[in-house]
Amino acid sequence: MSRAGKYPVKLTDGATAAIADGVLVVKGPKGELKVALDTKHAGLVDIKVEGAEVVVTPKDSEDKVSRAMWGTMTRNIRSAVEGVTRGFAKEMYMKGVGYKASVSGNKLVLVAGYSHDVVMEIPTGLSVEMGGTPTEFTVKGIDKCLVGLFADKIHKVRKADPYKGKGIFYKGENIRRKEGKKK
Repeated sequence: MSRAGKYPVKLTDGATAAIADGVLVVKGPKGELKVALDTKHAGLVDIKVEGAEVVVTPKDSEDKVSRAMWGTMTRNIRSAVEGVTRGFAKEMYMKGVGYKASVSGNKLVLVAGYSHDVVMEIPTGLSVEMGGTPTEFTVKGIDKCLVGLFADKIHKVRKADPYKGKGIFYKGENIRRKEGKKK
């Protein structure tokens, strides 16, 4: 039995859900998200909106893939509800001589030790807020997947170096420092 799927998803803090044309539309104070229900594997579960809850049940409780999609769809719906009510954020910081970030319009400009500045287009639905210093920033949005993908794209601009200890880090990320060559 799926641990994630056996509990219904509660619609809290003004969130509402409705099913239309194979899509679950979740609306809340921060915006609207759609969860596709007509994909290949999503057809293995039944989804019903009952009052202030969304109930997900597997169509065939003996099928392994159906049970797996039971938990997956429940988590996707739970993430959509959390996104439209509270939102998601990834805090990041840069470490290194001359490293800094800035936001101008819908572009994120990173100075990360290259001969040129790295200019990244901020996707629609996301925002980047600068922290107290020019090396700290936060990626915010209502779509958990989009926030994570954009934060990972930023992280890959200059991955954390275990020898020198510089790069772009997530807050709370632990990089095991390595010792250099010995003579």
